[in-house]
Amino acid sequence: MNHEDIFVSVIIPVYNGERFIGGVIKNVQEQDYAPLEIIIIDDGSTDGTTDAVAGFRDNIRCIHQENRGPAAARNRGINMSSGNVIAFLDVDDLWPRNKVKRQVSFLEDNPCVEIVQGLIQEFALYTPIEPEKAPLKASSKPYNFINLGCAVFRKSVFDKVGLFDETLRFNEDTDWFFRAWENNIAKIVLNEVSLFYRKHDGNMTRDVGLVESGFVRLFKKHLDRCRAKGITPSGGLHSLSHYIGWANLAERGVKTI
Repeated sequence: MNHEDIFVSVIIPVYNGERFIGGVIKNVQEQDYAPLEIIIIDDGSTDGTTDAVAGFRDNIRCIHQENRGPAAARNRGINMSSGNVIAFLDVDDLWPRNKVKRQVSFLEDNPCVEIVQGLIQEFALYTPIEPEKAPLKASSKPYNFINLGCAVFRKSVFDKVGLFDETLRFNEDTDWFFRAWENNIAKIVLNEVSLFYRKHDGNMTRDVGLVESGFVRLFKKHLDRCRAKGITPSGGLHSLSHYIGWANLAERGVKTI
């Protein structure tokens, strides 16, 4: 299939990701997709991230900014991007081979779909082992839930939904998907793994208290927007629960609100 009309911009926000950055760049390059650019937003790193990126040249832009959080880093990447399709990858996660090609193919064949998502599979990463040498050993079965790294997005969708809320340091991705649902953004989930989510001691989301308290705040904001627009939060064929993937988490025994 000819993808010449679909240019993919891969945005990688990073904060002190020196030990991961080389592996994630290689992982994206091994997707064997063109045309593609890699945009790294170094969000105020104080380690050797900048030096680690310096060894990579092809189709990579690296911008350093003061630490403002992942939402601001992703927004800057979107504003810089040349592609008409956006993909996000956190510095400590990986993609399976052909993830980009398969999801872009679906976008190309289905013009009415604006987001193509896949399944997530978790892997335990023990910090004493160098990430590139650590064996990938699954710690979960594949599941459906929102994670920016498991999807690709038409760039035009950000004109409809808006960018990420930079006041949120956590759950900015969930907030964005809430707004996508409110704006009737067409999303499809392919029944295949598209993100290897590596869990380790440094994950931002390991602090459950912070995540849960932030979640309650953004859910209230969602309800307020729905009331203002006259939207029934739990109604419709494609309910919010289905759109986000809460039902799948409940089946796995994960507590949701």
